[in-house]
Amino acid sequence: MEHENELKEALDFISPASLTYEEWTMVGMALKDSGLPVTVWEAWSARDGGRYHKGECAKKWESFHGSTKPVTESSIFQLAYSHGWSGPAGHALDWGDELSAGPGAQTEGRVVDPRWVEAHELDLPAEWHPAEQIKRYLQALFEPEEYVAYVTESYRKEDGRFAPNGCSCQLTAGQLIMELDHYGDDIGAALGDYNPEAGAWICFNPMDGGGRRNENVTDFRYALVECDNMELGKQQAIIRQLELPCAALVYSGGKSVHAIVRVDAPDYAEYRRRVDYLYAACQKNGLTIDQQNRNPSRLSRMPGILRGDKRQTLLETNIGKSCWDEWRDWLEAETDELPETESLADDWESLPPLADALITGVLRKGHKMLLAGPSKAGKSFALIELCIAIAEGRPWLGRFSCAQGKVLYINLELDRASCLHRFKDVYTALGLPPQNLRNIDIWNLRGASVPMDKLAPKLIRRAQKKGYTAVILDPIYKVITGDENSADQMAKFCNQFDLVCRALDCAVIYCHHHSKGAQGGKRSMDRASGSGVFARDPDAMLDMTELTPTDAIREQLHNKAACRVIKAMLDKRGHGDAYGPDDVLSRSRMLTIAKEHLGLADLRAIDAEVAAAQKQADSMTAWRIEGTLREFARFNPVNLWFDYPVHKPDTGLLEDLQPDSDFKTLGSRGAAKRWGDKGKVTKDKKAELDTAFEACMMDGKVTVYSMAEYMGLKPDTVRRRLKADGGFWIDGADIGRKEPGSAG
Repeated sequence: MEHENELKEALDFISPASLTYEEWTMVGMALKDSGLPVTVWEAWSARDGGRYHKGECAKKWESFHGSTKPVTESSIFQLAYSHGWSGPAGHALDWGDELSAGPGAQTEGRVVDPRWVEAHELDLPAEWHPAEQIKRYLQALFEPEEYVAYVTESYRKEDGRFAPNGCSCQLTAGQLIMELDHYGDDIGAALGDYNPEAGAWICFNPMDGGGRRNENVTDFRYALVECDNMELGKQQAIIRQLELPCAALVYSGGKSVHAIVRVDAPDYAEYRRRVDYLYAACQKNGLTIDQQNRNPSRLSRMPGILRGDKRQTLLETNIGKSCWDEWRDWLEAETDELPETESLADDWESLPPLADALITGVLRKGHKMLLAGPSKAGKSFALIELCIAIAEGRPWLGRFSCAQGKVLYINLELDRASCLHRFKDVYTALGLPPQNLRNIDIWNLRGASVPMDKLAPKLIRRAQKKGYTAVILDPIYKVITGDENSADQMAKFCNQFDLVCRALDCAVIYCHHHSKGAQGGKRSMDRASGSGVFARDPDAMLDMTELTPTDAIREQLHNKAACRVIKAMLDKRGHGDAYGPDDVLSRSRMLTIAKEHLGLADLRAIDAEVAAAQKQADSMTAWRIEGTLREFARFNPVNLWFDYPVHKPDTGLLEDLQPDSDFKTLGSRGAAKRWGDKGKVTKDKKAELDTAFEACMMDGKVTVYSMAEYMGLKPDTVRRRLKADGGFWIDGADIGRKEPGSAG
């Protein structure tokens, strides 16, 4: 098979003892699908002596008959990466490779690349002094008065391997050392006879003298790190390079080196957390850990003991960092991948140049921009207009100049045909000749979108050499990971945009929706739904709010529409000299002129066209764009008309209008927290809850967070008010009305 060597290398990094039964079965299925023989699965499974039964693999192998969705070799590679494998040396990424599951995915938190660690022979002592070995071990791990649990008796299991039997736990470290001093290298006399074929074991944490269980541990001081799937010298080299704070390093007399690592946990709960952290760090750095060794009462191999033709040997004591805290601080400092600090004085006289503007006065190249607004604002059309403006080097929205460049539009919502038609419709409505269509790429992901943390590496891989000036995502709710009301989760989500900006050296532009309710009483940066991270993370945030035109403004639109139609007809019939500049501003005057120069048929045509133009004017919606900018001074609000499918600059009609507000008194902080219908706020808290509940039901399931967002309150405040009201039930974050007559 093509990847046989890589597959076997990956398998070496997976300890069967660390897998569930389902994962073990999956490995077998993948090996069979790959064309490898059952003997490969047998040999690998035999490394887990505690669960391996001869013949079980062959029997299970026969039951694998394949399926329409077979388990492939990719499953083994994924397991290997999760166990610290870095991929085969020299492996180049294929076009279809997942960055999140390949070699690059494991570099975070890694200080050792196991592919480049040189193996060496263990430095075993030339002379053999068993008692001295055990004494040095006890002195390194225990205080003289602490009880030590150890096992010298053993029994042979069905598979032929030896296992510990019973426990001695009533002697302290000091007493054991006295026995060893008295009997010397006669270990049987000092500690009890043991089977030289089996060896002996010792518990590395101090006990209470009453047994060898977790509850008998008196100090959660050490954890055991054991790896048995690589050369012994390589195990020791990685442990040393990882600077693990080891009290002792013991050769087991078998396939592994046992590292007794200081974790110094104050209690069992913290011990578990620290062992999880320790094991994860070892996995990332190439040590495939035996997961069965997590317990603080676990046995390790006792040094100074014979085990078959090998010796259980104390290799070193007190190596690596001095304690847990020092090691963890060192590891995180080595792997944080953050840039170093720099002195301002170094660059004061030669500051680096600022990035050029992509959108003049709004956004620089390589920065991030958010366009926020409610539904029906035409946000997607505005972003398509922006794509065209960048591609053609034309102003956007008739107001913002754009640098010309190549742009990628990621369509997450529309089907492919609708998206392509929209681009053509917008080009046509703008009256622009499509001279630079090659500057626009479209990635249609409707039905195929993935969360942003998975999309980002795929996007970077595909776009790496395309030279995009901007990447536009529309809309982001399709790729959000986590709870949009959670600041920390949304911060991690927005960090993905930074990754794309840096990797592609381009701007990232995306749109998001408003929260519920009218927005006029809020600052522009606080209108986007969810966490405030959305408003504070981008370098430029443009917010669209709707304006409600007065009847007088609508009448002016009707007047302009009528004048435009009549002027066109007069020009068509050769009567362009019949009207003057002042005449084209008045519908009545233009109609009078038309009646003097046009026939009945033309007048009827004018009536029909005026009615259609006025109907079109009535369908236009009014919008105001405000900006919150990090790199530029705030611009004056821009008023627009959305005349499907494009936005057109206002000529001054909308200047005095204010967005609708649900707040009674905009200048009062107290009033801003009392939400009601437009222009009407009630002090009746029950009515407020009912109104908010009904409004949030429009989106389906009602939650504490959606009601808190609607009412402008904290979620805990809403919970208290709902409980006090008594008419609602709360299940976690979900809210519903109680049935009439319900008691609870």
